[in-house]
Amino acid sequence: MWGRADRAVKLLGRNIPSVLRMTEGVDPKISRRLCIKPQQGLQSKSRSASGVPGYKPTDWERKFLLWAGHYKKPEDIPEIVSLETVRAAKSTLRVRFSYVMIALTILGCITMVIRGKQAMKRHESLTSINLEKKAQLRAEGASAKP
Repeated sequence: MWGRADRAVKLLGRNIPSVLRMTEGVDPKISRRLCIKPQQGLQSKSRSASGVPGYKPTDWERKFLLWAGHYKKPEDIPEIVSLETVRAAKSTLRVRFSYVMIALTILGCITMVIRGKQAMKRHESLTSINLEKKAQLRAEGASAKP
């Protein structure tokens, strides 16, 4: 089966895409050029220059750790914490912020409904308010003209 594919590739030659041209002459079962795994020897972000696993948090990240509840007091936060702890604190704060925004949105909607019903009771509407303003502006404009 692969022999036929090889012959077709040779016949088409220059008309095939460059990705397929790279694998010309190589057994497709073995060719895994696009699936190369990253090298394991690279130094990860969570390691300091000395090789000790850890991360020195910034002042804001220290506040995030406190607000997320990972530590009780600023003095309790060690000089070096794991990067995963900082990421977990940020995720916790993101979720809490989302909950606050949801609650504020619902509260705003309820407030607008209540204010709209109160305006209906007073027989106020945007149309009537706009008509009153236009009449007032016309009256001022007419009185200003000599």
